[in-house]
Amino acid sequence: MIIDCHGHYTTAPKQHEAWRAQQIDARGDVSQLDHPDGPVITDDEIRDSLESTQLRLQRERGTDLTIFSPRAGGMGHHQGDDGMNRHWSRLCNDLIARVCKLYPENFAPVCQLPQAPGVPPENAIPELVRCVEQLGFIGCNLNPDPSGGHWTDPPLTDPWWFPFFEKLEDLGVPAMIHVSQSCNPNHQFTGAHYINADTSVFMQILDSDLFERFPRLRIIIPHGGGAVPYHWGRYRGLAIERGRKEPADLMGENLYFDTCVYHQPGIDLMAKVVPVKNVLFASEMHGAVRCVDPDTGHFFDDTKRYIDQSPEFSAEDRDQIFSGNALRLFSRLKGPALA
Repeated sequence: MIIDCHGHYTTAPKQHEAWRAQQIDARGDVSQLDHPDGPVITDDEIRDSLESTQLRLQRERGTDLTIFSPRAGGMGHHQGDDGMNRHWSRLCNDLIARVCKLYPENFAPVCQLPQAPGVPPENAIPELVRCVEQLGFIGCNLNPDPSGGHWTDPPLTDPWWFPFFEKLEDLGVPAMIHVSQSCNPNHQFTGAHYINADTSVFMQILDSDLFERFPRLRIIIPHGGGAVPYHWGRYRGLAIERGRKEPADLMGENLYFDTCVYHQPGIDLMAKVVPVKNVLFASEMHGAVRCVDPDTGHFFDDTKRYIDQSPEFSAEDRDQIFSGNALRLFSRLKGPALA
């Protein structure tokens, strides 16, 4: 079985994000919206948005199940206040729930959180609980920088975040670190802001006792772990200088990277330095890079090929990366695809 742990609903019907644009323009005044409770989207429109994109690519590339969440760039935590973002997140998560109900063999749900700059993360707990306990979601996407590139909230290792981490442990669900759009023109969002955030969060954790404090906390750093595997010696050295755990020991059962790297040498290097038990198969499909690599003739985000072709992985390693690690990490994962 092949489980893609990182997929976003990037092809949602157009009226979904059009509603968000109206909400932002109205500064949350729902009386100004055409549909105050949310956009009208039919099941057929959801099917049409998926059949020729995610579902087609699943079949063509041999993926069985995608762990599916709202479009990361659409979270836009910096664009709304607490109330606006709670309304928007609820609509996004309800839409994901509908996708997973229509296609239970293909998708498993992960939720967006209603974060906003300066708003305590614990305010997102009610939506997390609703999604996990009422809708059957198996994880969440956690934005370490709701300001959209200005990093105005405390680091992820600050007590500011601790009530939220306690709830993650209580529920037994992992969090994927994922920022949204960047409002800082110095940092393009998919090529810079995402990777900056991934790398920054790893360094925050390396220089802390977060996992000693929360031993059952499970965090995924996507996009191949940001810059970390490719500067592994730098982080080993920083850890040794600071008297901290070295990266491989730090990761333990708490920290995971995915395979959204998009080239063979990157996957091969990851295989050499990152423990296999901490690597999750992922493609970020249909997302950050959608074009064909002219050197190979294949899409950059067809990441299964890189795992299959890497001489660094054994058959047992591939089994762990394709499904074993995800099944261990996402303890609430269930459904027809796993039967």
